[in-house]
Amino acid sequence: MNLILETDRLILRQMQISDVEALFEMDSNPRVHQYLWNKPLTDISEVHSYIESVRAQYVQNNIGRFVLVLKETNELIGWAGLKYNTEMVNNKIHFYDIGYRLNEKFWGKGYATEASFAWLDYGFKVMKIKIMDAAAHTDNIASNRILQKIGLKITEKYLEDGVSWNWYELKNPNL
Repeated sequence: MNLILETDRLILRQMQISDVEALFEMDSNPRVHQYLWNKPLTDISEVHSYIESVRAQYVQNNIGRFVLVLKETNELIGWAGLKYNTEMVNNKIHFYDIGYRLNEKFWGKGYATEASFAWLDYGFKVMKIKIMDAAAHTDNIASNRILQKIGLKITEKYLEDGVSWNWYELKNPNL
């Protein structure tokens, strides 16, 4: 897979082992994991495993999460992308979901929305995905706002391990 997407302010490229330190900085922050089971990473080896897992998804599913690089500074600010989900979530399996995660210092600047619009466009127009799914912790106001801004609609609420989540869907308008 040799894909790079660009937006006005971002380059979206495959994760590489050399991204480990920037990703660890993001994922070791407890505030970044506030709505992700409150389990920030404590060892950089966890990031190595994550990168290997994402890179395997590129091969197996021809898609996965990509890092976001700020054009202006060449900084890695987080990741966003599509994932073909092969694990059960909300009693669903084998679906595409859109997701993002940013380093806290880049929150509130529209980067996740910008990257997500690019991924929706790619997923619907190039990959011909019929329905895009996503989930957001019910209390994560920012993430819910992003998903709504890019056009996804809440179709249900569900509980996972006692935590309330919103389930979102958007049908491909081109099909």
